[in-house]
Amino acid sequence: MTARAAFADAWERLCPGPDRVGLAVSGGPDSLALLLLAHDTLGPDRLAVATVDHGLRAQSADEAAHVARLCAARGLAHATLTLAMAPGTAVQERARAERYRALAAWCRAHDLAALVTAHHADDQAETVVMRLNRGAGLRGLAGMRPRAVVPGDTLPLLRPLLGLRRAALLAVVAEARIAAVDDLSNRDPRHERVRVRQGLATAPWLDPAGFAASAGHLAQADAALDWAADRVCADMVGPVIDFAPDLPRALALRVLERVIARLGGTVPRGRDLARWHDRLAAGEIATLAGVRGDGRGATWQFAAAPAHKTR
Repeated sequence: MTARAAFADAWERLCPGPDRVGLAVSGGPDSLALLLLAHDTLGPDRLAVATVDHGLRAQSADEAAHVARLCAARGLAHATLTLAMAPGTAVQERARAERYRALAAWCRAHDLAALVTAHHADDQAETVVMRLNRGAGLRGLAGMRPRAVVPGDTLPLLRPLLGLRRAALLAVVAEARIAAVDDLSNRDPRHERVRVRQGLATAPWLDPAGFAASAGHLAQADAALDWAADRVCADMVGPVIDFAPDLPRALALRVLERVIARLGGTVPRGRDLARWHDRLAAGEIATLAGVRGDGRGATWQFAAAPAHKTR
């Protein structure tokens, strides 16, 4: 299947309606391939393009202008979103958060139904490896989802290129005979993702497509756990909630998330939730996120914890 056919197939599954969407295009080869494939498949009237200039590199303004020219030649609306970030620690993490915040605000200001990014199968493999290194659970190992929400927002986030390899996207850009931005930070080994990318490149027996496929299977298992947890919780109503504690631990953790949400707490994830579960399983009383759980009986009981008295 060609890259264009793969994009069209993925798009039909992700966003089959007539909605107008926003593309995040940095000017690198991956995002330029997204621009070209989306333009060929959807046409200019259903697209708007934004380039984020983080203000961290001297050439970033010129790169944004390059994308603007490519868009103008194709009849695509383009905006440059200029940030004023300071260099320092955790710069990639901070840049990611600010970039998504700016892109979500731009989409809403222009009545765009979703944000579309150029994450692809090699990105997915890198994400899975990084999360494996951190001991992530099922939800984390499922990697990036084709349809999600923008971090810190509720705007839909679409990733139609997750089934395509980086090499296929490079070929799309080469065929169009356009220049792509070369961001040197993408080769800086101080960044974790770059180190993982370089490690995968020097181990040809590791197949990024296999990692990406496994992430897809894990995402299906993750969805199945959510489906089961929703059914366990279907009849949970009222100020006191109880359920039998004989569920498999992975399912019980999902149920506990829903218990906290229904009783008004902010749902934590990861280690805090697991520790709470294990204390209840040991027959203790424990509180998490404003919810008091009692694990002493044949069923676990939950209620909103009393407010702390202030003098």
